[in-house]
Amino acid sequence: MAVLPHEGTFSIMYGTLRVPIGSGYRPGYLARPDEAGRFPVVFAFPGVGGLKSYQKELCRRLARRGFACLAVDLYPNEDTRERGEEDGQKNDGLAAYASQTDRAISSDIDEAHEFLESEDVFWAIPDRCGVLGIDVGGRFALIAAATRPWARAAVVVSTPLTGDERREFQVADMLNHLAVPVLGLYGSADLLIAAETVDAAQDRNQNGQWLLYDGAGHDFVDDSSPEYDPAAAADAESRITQFFQSVLPKPETVDLG
Repeated sequence: MAVLPHEGTFSIMYGTLRVPIGSGYRPGYLARPDEAGRFPVVFAFPGVGGLKSYQKELCRRLARRGFACLAVDLYPNEDTRERGEEDGQKNDGLAAYASQTDRAISSDIDEAHEFLESEDVFWAIPDRCGVLGIDVGGRFALIAAATRPWARAAVVVSTPLTGDERREFQVADMLNHLAVPVLGLYGSADLLIAAETVDAAQDRNQNGQWLLYDGAGHDFVDDSSPEYDPAAAADAESRITQFFQSVLPKPETVDLG
């Protein structure tokens, strides 16, 4: 695949990937440089709506800049959501998501990371990874960053910072224990997340940078949403790329002659 100068420096390979977790597999998506060598890994955790096209595009853009980006759908599949709808629940996976424990999903993330350390994977630098969470997927990015030694940097986009007081882990408490760099990106006009909670996150997390895009809504990075904000989304992508480039290992390419 040809790469335009403004898009990065690496030709890439990408596509769906069944990630081995437990006795089965989880839907995933991998984009990585199409070159010999080992590359810094960014785990991407989508929200309860599952992996969307704009998130796959973000993975591809990171890959063009030297990252191996592995997105893992940690939430219920469409069949589960449809059953929920038939039972009178919202068809967005929220009920099924709430029934899963934080510890169980964190264990799934550990197994996804173990996959990177397996003999089948030759392209990853698995001991110093980044984690990227969209919406509620950011909860698990922050939990991993606070509790897993291999998680060395975290980015969250439109991740709720309150409302999880009954869950096993609370995001607000995680922020006090984050020793790794964090980048939080939010919209000031987000109707689901109060701007003052983002300010409070900055006070709690001294290693983080928490930003509000003026006038942007909850789905400002989703180009399929009415809330899509092209300027804010472009700036967010640039910041995410530069952030991971500054804190994660450099690509280790091999010249095969």
